[in-house]
Amino acid sequence: MVIRDALAGHDLLVPSPTGSGRTLAFGIPLVDLIDPRERDPQALVLAPTRELAGQIVDELSALAKARRLRIAVVDGGVGFGPQIKAAGRADILVATPGRLEDLVGRGAVALGRVKVLVLDEADRMLDMGFRPAVDRIVGQTPDDRQTFFFSATLEGAAGDAARAYTHKARSHTHAPKEKALDVEHRFIRVESQPAKLDALVATIEGEEPGRALVFVRTKRGADRLVKRLSKEGVDAVAMHGDKSQRQRENALARFERGDVMTLVATDVAARGIDVPDVMRVINYDAPEDRATYVHRVGRTGRAGRTGTGISFVLSDEVGEMRKIAKALNLDFGLARTESAAPRTQPRHEGEKPAAESREGESRQGGSQKQSRGGGQKSGRGGKSGKPRRDGGKPRGGHGHAEKRQGDDRPQADGPRSKRRRRRKRSNKPAITVEH
Repeated sequence: MVIRDALAGHDLLVPSPTGSGRTLAFGIPLVDLIDPRERDPQALVLAPTRELAGQIVDELSALAKARRLRIAVVDGGVGFGPQIKAAGRADILVATPGRLEDLVGRGAVALGRVKVLVLDEADRMLDMGFRPAVDRIVGQTPDDRQTFFFSATLEGAAGDAARAYTHKARSHTHAPKEKALDVEHRFIRVESQPAKLDALVATIEGEEPGRALVFVRTKRGADRLVKRLSKEGVDAVAMHGDKSQRQRENALARFERGDVMTLVATDVAARGIDVPDVMRVINYDAPEDRATYVHRVGRTGRAGRTGTGISFVLSDEVGEMRKIAKALNLDFGLARTESAAPRTQPRHEGEKPAAESREGESRQGGSQKQSRGGGQKSGRGGKSGKPRRDGGKPRGGHGHAEKRQGDDRPQADGPRSKRRRRRKRSNKPAITVEH
């Protein structure tokens, strides 16, 4: 769709979903538009993440070699030395905005000869807060450059940037817009956050064996989920922005080789993941919007393969997920978690796994061992607790470990009890809040 206009010298605006062949769409004309005999980078490709930058280099390397062009990547996570040397000789430079600004500031890279500027996944770049950096980088390229703007959407901030960076651009939209790809879509109702883990384990163990990509919203949540899966006997690795470049590459390599069949990732880290045989994508945490849903589920069913997108939906997420499904013309028939393979010993809501409870005991210095010792001693010194001002039960003995009638949640000796003991030892008056 775009090669003819690209070779004719036009700027391009291309709304296109993941998996639609963007890299070759700009890469094929790109290698034909630059001259291997000139110095300094003549083509600059900006990408939001290291993974996507690496994927672009991998896909363009064969094209560049055929035209005797040199290609280099400039991204974070590695030392400056090798990148500075490679960038100085490159005809095509693929870069993330932050690291490129560092090299430009050091005088190691000059952008005055750039003929073609490509912004890939521009909407994600802006979402990540790179607009000021991209503005400064674009400002250092020639005004008569040719610009290719590829983005999942041209609405809002992405549309504003597209108009600022291009001139009389030709637009080519990959139709249908935001198509949810040819995969099976399943929505599973879960009653609580703790129930998600049971549903995830049941899904991984109950489905046909294959690679599963699990999406969460936060970096800390990714690490936490990997630990919990490990305690449930599921081997998984995490991939997010706080990992070093080497850690991220190792995690992805293990997933690609099949050493680990479950990869837990955040949305930003997953940009650029192109593992063709991912059998299922699991939205452990709900996507923020339909574009995020399409991006996530687009990691499966690639290159004509089949795949499955599975979304866990909490009660307060039903409305938003229904809107996403409706916008993508998907059947939003909510299945219940009971339809998944049942666990032999399902946990109650709020209850910790046995291994996690053991960790908690060690952190509390054995206080729970005292509470299990027969109920004759209190949490400290064996003294019985004084009646509380609110008329509740005494604080000694099993007061903290017992369950309240009608409440299935264990009442553990938690942070509030620790704070009360600290205030008592320091002779500071406790603060009472009237409700």
